[in-house]
Amino acid sequence: MSKRGVLWGVPLLIYLVFTFWYTGGGPLTTQEIDVFTGKMGEAGESEERISFVRKFMEEDSGRQLIMVNNIDNADSPPDVEGAEPGENASQLMGRYMEHMWPALLSRASHPVFAGEAVFQSLDIVGIENVESWDTAALMRYRSRRDLMEIAADPMFKTHHRFKVAALDKTFVYPVEGTINYTDLRLVLALVLFSLVSLLDLLIYRRQV
Repeated sequence: MSKRGVLWGVPLLIYLVFTFWYTGGGPLTTQEIDVFTGKMGEAGESEERISFVRKFMEEDSGRQLIMVNNIDNADSPPDVEGAEPGENASQLMGRYMEHMWPALLSRASHPVFAGEAVFQSLDIVGIENVESWDTAALMRYRSRRDLMEIAADPMFKTHHRFKVAALDKTFVYPVEGTINYTDLRLVLALVLFSLVSLLDLLIYRRQV
């Protein structure tokens, strides 16, 4: 292969490897769903909860998932086993994320957006007690499979209690984007193409 071929081929290979890792492995199979629901039963989840989550898994499209999080931190969190007495919401959430960061990043899952609320809710329809929020965050999951793998890990339940204690209220729901300009596959493609095009011009334009 020529040097110019290497210049374009290596970044292309990097992009293909990244895309393969970053993209989900298709919808959950019936066997996988049975395994996850079995683990929920072993963990003592109610039949209603198991049925609810099973429906979520059975409707899997295989696409990436964005979890929308609205968070209201507790002003005076209760003491939690495994944490120091008197820890505030930020400290308790930090303990939760100590487990979540490795679990997320190893599965190509990561934050898309996070920010602090700057005012109370400006438009409320059909729900109560949602005037005040502290934080909003969008968390990208590679697939429903990755989400279930994290949730089925016994260590998740151990650390999830820190999150529960840290919050006065929250609601979280999944969406599948129709437009997503933050997709790292798109970002990486644009960055690599721009850099390689620039190098190609600098190196080979002089040889013409």
